[in-house]
Amino acid sequence: MLTKTIADHYPLVSVLDEHGAICGTLPDLSSEQWIGLYAWMVKARAFDQKMINLQRQGRVGTYAPFSGQEAAQIGSFAALDQRDWITTSYRELAGLMYHGLPIEQAMLVSMGHPDAGNMPGHLNIFPIQIIIAAQLLHAVGTAWASKLKGEGSISVTYFGDGATSEGDFHEALNLASVQQIPVIFFCQNNQWAISLPASKQMATPTIAQKATAYGIEGVRVDGNDVLAVYQVMKTAVQRARRGEGPTLIEAVTYRLGSHSTADDPTRYRDHAEWKEWKENRDPLNRYRTFLQHQGLWHEEMERDIQDQAKQEIEAAVVKAESLPKAVPTTVFDHVFETMPKRFVQQKEEMQRYM
Repeated sequence: MLTKTIADHYPLVSVLDEHGAICGTLPDLSSEQWIGLYAWMVKARAFDQKMINLQRQGRVGTYAPFSGQEAAQIGSFAALDQRDWITTSYRELAGLMYHGLPIEQAMLVSMGHPDAGNMPGHLNIFPIQIIIAAQLLHAVGTAWASKLKGEGSISVTYFGDGATSEGDFHEALNLASVQQIPVIFFCQNNQWAISLPASKQMATPTIAQKATAYGIEGVRVDGNDVLAVYQVMKTAVQRARRGEGPTLIEAVTYRLGSHSTADDPTRYRDHAEWKEWKENRDPLNRYRTFLQHQGLWHEEMERDIQDQAKQEIEAAVVKAESLPKAVPTTVFDHVFETMPKRFVQQKEEMQRYM
């Protein structure tokens, strides 16, 4: 009874229903911004498919698909400033590219190239974290530092439902709560932590309600509704900037593809479930229908968006594959602003044996 009562305080926030009809309050965005969100979602889907194709051709290594989660990523990143600190897992490339990460650099992640972690200097983006939930602690640290220095920036960390089973998740939320740190915890609940369903990941009906234990704001949003995600994220950002503490956001979405290209989801996932999400809850289809209802979508625009996305992605492939092959000593680069003496010595020693 207690669990149900708590869960009732975290209803699913939506702006568009599954048919693209308005069911909530539209965020204050222009028609150009509406179209821009759609163009980026289309580009992200095209990037995802291209990376899968490149992996199948042996041109990149293991890749983590994100199709189905475009609205959660694009909608949330659209509410951020470039001054904000961002830490992500390996499945947030769509949002990172929207935020300013070059497409070719996003490709380098799966190519195993060390320059993948050499983030552009004008972006406060940490290298992609592979260790589950470790990035949550980094986000708390950067946000706390920003608060102490009075910089006005906030931190946002992205993770999946599986990360909520890690100790780092609870430690990060607890410290952020106690110190009222301006950090946003954005969980993309895509229903599956590799082959483990959310129902076996936790006994609570929602992830958002875990915020109750730490005395912080918790919100559950339809992660396939880009406008709802933007609206919820914008509110959380404003709260953090005003010094009102952290927010835990659960974006309910679905991973249409495999956990990674080394995974076969057909071995553990019911096809009927996948078909339901693919055919009736796809974020691109829903948002396209909304734009069509607003008189903002037509087939010529769709072709232009698709063609532009293809051209940008193909150009990025050429750039990424034209980079010189990395040498082993680059493992020391892009870590410290000034390399410690012991690393300089180790790098020199390695060079002698090359």
